[in-house]
Order: sequence, then C-alpha cells, then structure tokens
Amino acid sequence: MVLRGRDFLTLRDFSSEEVWLLLKTAARVKEDSALGVSEAPLRGKTLLMIFQKPSTRTRVSFDVAMTELGGHVVSLNWLEMQLGRGETIADTGRVLSRYGDAIMARVGSHGDLEELARYAEVPVINGLSSLCHPCQALADLMTMWEKKGDLQGLKLAYVGDGNNVCNSLLAGCALVGADVSVACPNGCEPDSRFVKFAREKGEETGSQVWVGADPLRAVKDADVVYTDTFVSMGEESERDKRLKIFIPRYQVTRRLLEHARKDAIFMHCLPAHRGEEVLPEVIDSSGSVVWDQAENRVHAQKAILTAII
Repeated sequence: MVLRGRDFLTLRDFSSEEVWLLLKTAARVKEDSALGVSEAPLRGKTLLMIFQKPSTRTRVSFDVAMTELGGHVVSLNWLEMQLGRGETIADTGRVLSRYGDAIMARVGSHGDLEELARYAEVPVINGLSSLCHPCQALADLMTMWEKKGDLQGLKLAYVGDGNNVCNSLLAGCALVGADVSVACPNGCEPDSRFVKFAREKGEETGSQVWVGADPLRAVKDADVVYTDTFVSMGEESERDKRLKIFIPRYQVTRRLLEHARKDAIFMHCLPAHRGEEVLPEVIDSSGSVVWDQAENRVHAQKAILTAII
C-alpha cells in the first residue's frame, strides 16, 4: 500500500487496510514519543498550513507533529495571503507547491479544498472543511481503539448535528468495522453520501449503521457516546434558532448516558460549549476521554504526515 503523494481530503478515499495502516502508525509513534525515541523522518521537509477558519487543536497538533518529526511549518492566514485580495486558489496551489512538501488547509467550502488539491503538485491535507474532518476522525478512531481494545463490533453513538465531524465518523467507523448510530433532529442529518458510503462499506466490514431522530435509540448499549457543537463556525447568526432545535432533547446528560453501557466513554472533538451540547457533569466525569482524544490529534497527524510526505 503506497500512500506517499496522496491527498488526505476525506476518509472515503481510503480503504480499510489503509486506515488501519495509519492507525497502527499513530499508535507506534505515540509509543515511540513516550519512550523518547526520535528519528526525525521529515528532517528538511516543510508543511505549509492555510487557515481560513479559527483553529486551536488542528493548528497546534500539526505544528507540534511536524516539528517533532524534524520538519518545519509555515502558518498562513487566508485573509493575509494574496487569496484575500483575489488571487485564485489554483495559482496559490501552484506557487505553494514550489515552497513546501505538503499543504494543510482549514477552509470553509470543501470545493475550495478540492480545487487546491487539483492544482497543487504536493499532497493536500484537509484540516477541516464544510463537508468533513478526516484528521479528527482518525484521532477519534485511535482513541476508541486505545480505550476499548478493539474496534470491530464496537458501537459509537453520535448525538447532535450531522455535521462534518459526524460525516467523517460515519466513514471511519464503517471502514474499521465499528457500529455507528446517529441521532439528529429532522433537517440536521449527516450528508447522504457519507451515510450511503458507510452502509455500503459496512456490508464488507460488518459495521451496522443507523441514522434517525431518537437519541435514546442511538445511545442504547453504546460503548462510545460522542457529540459536537450545535452551532458550527459560520452558523453564529442562527445560534438562537439552532439551540431551540437541539436543546434539551439532544444534550448529552447523565440521564442520556444511562442508556449506554456502564463502561461507556464520552468523546467530543472540542471546543465544547458546556451547558449546550454537553453538561459539565459529563465532560468532566471519569468516563470522559476528551483530553486523551485531543492529545491523539498529534499522533494521528504524525501518521498522516509520515505516510504522505
């Protein structure tokens, strides 16, 4: 399996074997980091990072990952680049390809990311787009594997907005054979292409996929309960309207968790809006693994970078 030179735009572009290769690499580099082992495999390589949207975990984890691998990072703000003054994405991609070995972009429109990848001559990594967040999902799968010991037949329940994170979790779980149940209000469902992919891939891997509106059904006997913000970046003007749609039915509370397995873990990609999609009593509980999940972004990023550069 050759991943070198490949774009990392969506998990739908990868096979189950390739996703497992990345997960095993992430686990190995995490162990090596704990042992203090550093081979600097990307010494002399440069990652160019473009941010059209705010970022904490994606920005820092990629910077740390590249630095610890021996490479260099250049961080660019979309509005401070010539992109903000009308230079085309195509021309930007052509130019940046002459400066670095890979481009990570955090954008609004997934179409912009696809255009960048079309014209760039180096691999392009999706650091988040309107459609999906594959880097987050890879770190999430790593965390689930780490905490539960196996992914085959594990059940993840996602409760909330069927957004980019939800789309990637559907694809990721199906690829590794984990069951996934998604509960969203009507009109807030995940992208139908990802649901279709998950169901078709699930026929090969044994993953069971359910999408509906009932959070109790989704969470029943779940090993992992996952949520994300009800108001994504760019939806701030609809905040009040959206909160009325989601609260209280889709909040993750202790009462909702009672329907999951007793040893269920809670996950959130962060940032969390305490009191909205999740209550403090849940995110701060002993069953919450959100901080380990955030840390694993670094190790997952290392796996992606070493694979494609």
